[in-house]
Amino acid sequence: MSAKAAALASYLAMWRDFAVAGHTSNWRSPSLATHATGDALLVMSRGLYADRYNGLITKGQPVLHPNVIKATPTASPATVLISDCGDSSHWLKYFAKTGKLEDNIPGGRQAITAEAKKQPTGSWKIDRFAVEGVGSC
Repeated sequence: MSAKAAALASYLAMWRDFAVAGHTSNWRSPSLATHATGDALLVMSRGLYADRYNGLITKGQPVLHPNVIKATPTASPATVLISDCGDSSHWLKYFAKTGKLEDNIPGGRQAITAEAKKQPTGSWKIDRFAVEGVGSC
């Protein structure tokens, strides 16, 4: 598998793991570290912890269509930059006790950038990501 394909697969798997952990706001889910490291792992864990503290869970999954925008170095990439326009319309927060939506703000299309890094083991993990506001793409 090419570096670009491996990085994209890791990106998609990271969001899948995050969505599954969000169903119970399990900030300690060991699957989070399977495809994320560094700031990305910290952001996800902290977000899930805050949701648990506030009695929230997340239902559904984001819809993603990532693209590689840069791989460096070119010959044998160790870092891959990813761009996406994710759709969170069907990935919303609910109160765990009542099942009611947290708010009346619908999700939507959001610009996402991520950086995947090749690990010493040869696997790829997302090291950091940024999600812009709804309507940013």
